[in-house]
Amino acid sequence: MKKGWVAVLLLGSSLVLAACGTATQGAAKDTSWTKVEQAGEMTVATSGTLFPASYYNDQNQLTGYDVEVAKEVGKHLDVAVTFKEYNVDGQIASIDRGEADFAANDFGLSKERAEKFMLSTPIKYSFDSMIVRKKDDSGIKSLADLKGKKAAGEPNTSYMRIAEKYGATPVTYDNATNDQYLTDVANGRTDVILNDYYLQKMSVAALPNIPVKILDGVFFNANHSGFLFVKGHDELLKKVNGALKAMQEDGTLATISKGYFQTNVSVKPDKVIKETVTAD
Repeated sequence: MKKGWVAVLLLGSSLVLAACGTATQGAAKDTSWTKVEQAGEMTVATSGTLFPASYYNDQNQLTGYDVEVAKEVGKHLDVAVTFKEYNVDGQIASIDRGEADFAANDFGLSKERAEKFMLSTPIKYSFDSMIVRKKDDSGIKSLADLKGKKAAGEPNTSYMRIAEKYGATPVTYDNATNDQYLTDVANGRTDVILNDYYLQKMSVAALPNIPVKILDGVFFNANHSGFLFVKGHDELLKKVNGALKAMQEDGTLATISKGYFQTNVSVKPDKVIKETVTAD
């Protein structure tokens, strides 16, 4: 079994408050880029289990859209890139503790997350969808039909909170493989998976023998994702955004995107998504 087939999830001041968060202890200079530049290396937190953003290929090599974009950013900034693997909560904790410089794993910026973190220039534009059983659509025709259904996903994600908001019962997994997620929907252990449309499209296509599908016509929450940074690391964010801008202009982002999604997700999609659903 491949390790990586997994379904599932503004620059500010250059000064940040000291560790206690009070002005009485003065302000600490932002050295986020200086440390990277002096070390000649960026450490990036990722999962290694989220296809096609971050996963292991048949040669057991870490790859994926977010991973390859991060590697290319390193080339533009003339620094090496080292990856550390965690689940979603672990990735967030790792940048908060300073173990990693940023996280690359198809991250959006939720309302709660925005209080402590900031996002790079978008590297992917998308929207949300639902995976259901092929034979009966899991009895779901709209978000309202989630009531009483069993929704699969990682804990503490916006997708699971949306499902619970609509009355679904959460069935949580921790870095489970994609075939487990999809098989559980197919055999009725769960009913639905809410997640990013492009990730779901690729996951379903990768395992065509499992009788599940993306629910037709129920799309919501136009969104974008990027690299996740701790607030206050503005200098590093500025450097990374500069590299991403150059990659957008020279076509590098489009090339990497088409290699993983067969379409250019680094620009806004033509599909108009009118419905917006919050987890609050």
